[in-house]
Amino acid sequence: MTKGRVLVIDDERLVLDTLREVLTADGFEAAGESDAARALERVAQFRPSVVVSDVKMPGLNGFELLRELRTRHPEIAVILLTGEGSVEMALRAIQDEGAYHYFEKPIDNEKLCAVVGRAMEEGRAERDSLALRHELRGRGAFGKLIGNSAPMQRVYTLIEQVASSSASVLITGESGTGKELVARTIHDLSPRREGEFVAINCSAIPETLMESELFGHERGAFTGAAARRQGCFELAHRGTLLLDEIAEMPALLQAKLLRVLEERSVRRLGGSQEIPIDVRVLAATNREPHEAVRTGAFREDLLYRLNVISIELPPLRQRKEDLPLLTQHLVTQLSERHERPARHLSTAALEVLRSHHWPGNVRELRNVIERAVIICSGESIERHHIAPYPLDQRARARVEDTITLPVGTPIEEMERQMILRTLQKTDNNKTRAAELLQISLKTLHNKLRLYRDRGQLNEAEHARPTNAHAARKDRE
Repeated sequence: MTKGRVLVIDDERLVLDTLREVLTADGFEAAGESDAARALERVAQFRPSVVVSDVKMPGLNGFELLRELRTRHPEIAVILLTGEGSVEMALRAIQDEGAYHYFEKPIDNEKLCAVVGRAMEEGRAERDSLALRHELRGRGAFGKLIGNSAPMQRVYTLIEQVASSSASVLITGESGTGKELVARTIHDLSPRREGEFVAINCSAIPETLMESELFGHERGAFTGAAARRQGCFELAHRGTLLLDEIAEMPALLQAKLLRVLEERSVRRLGGSQEIPIDVRVLAATNREPHEAVRTGAFREDLLYRLNVISIELPPLRQRKEDLPLLTQHLVTQLSERHERPARHLSTAALEVLRSHHWPGNVRELRNVIERAVIICSGESIERHHIAPYPLDQRARARVEDTITLPVGTPIEEMERQMILRTLQKTDNNKTRAAELLQISLKTLHNKLRLYRDRGQLNEAEHARPTNAHAARKDRE
């Protein structure tokens, strides 16, 4: 049994043979190629866990080889060997394109073997983690995300594809759909998982404090700055920073943020020193980003810088097949937190949840389930634990409150029937009817006068006041 397979690529035969011998002596199964293009073909046959490649080679160089391997075989760790003048490029390759490590020539053989061994171990752990993630996906869970619907499976696939890179990701979706959970999952599955995950809500911090929160400040930078303070970028060094509600960030700060992203350094308020940072930036917004650009709320150049990859989260109403999984997960989680006996939802309670439109998405669902768990005294959450919740108008609408019209009904006739049925529903309370129809009271009176002149108020007999209270309303 060997420690694992390593493919060494170097156009200098002496270096190639030496590295193969060193790695073989340390227990690895090592193969070699002097041409990078041939090495790509060899990878498919030899299936190494680690590739050790020189940077400067004729034809396909080490950086180009790295990009090809990251595209075709992202599971392979790539270690670059650099000569003089290539170190800065190698660092960029690690930060931007996912190289595992680099060594300057001449190479310390003992350190090389140690790094290759560590890459092997991390690769095995990553493969085990990937297998577990696939198993969990089959059960409807992915990180802290719950759901087995087709829209969520597409989200899971995108997360898997982007997690291993350092590319910026723009996460979009309505409030409450779980944008921060997606960001956390990307971080947890990325090579930066050992670093910090820092989230900042750009809409929740006053504009006067936002710059300090992002970039930090020096002592005395402004009134009240009694000590030096690191900003979010420094705190997230070698980790991940989530800029939530990015479209709400003030325009001046958007310009400064763009500079930081391009130069990879920050300067604290009141400071003169540029501080290098290594941060993966994720951004989230509940606004349509291109519409925010059109209205001037979001800089177009910043959008393009952040929107390298886009993940759009579906609203809960578009994945109601996930409700059984979601509700059971929430019941289990919240009953443990509140030390309550609730264990599951009854079929009737689940049907009530299915009838709701969920404008607040998963966050709203969580609040509903938390309330039900707290007031439930048995193991099963029943309909009456859910029913008091004020479901939206569409969910409450009964069959007798609806109008069914044949295809081709003139718009004017549809409008007339809707007005008369709404008056019937409100016991001829015209003020309330106008509110429900979202028209002015004057417009409603004008419509009724028109119908009366045309002799079209025969259906309004059902809308006459049935008691003194309703008669008083009719005069409103």
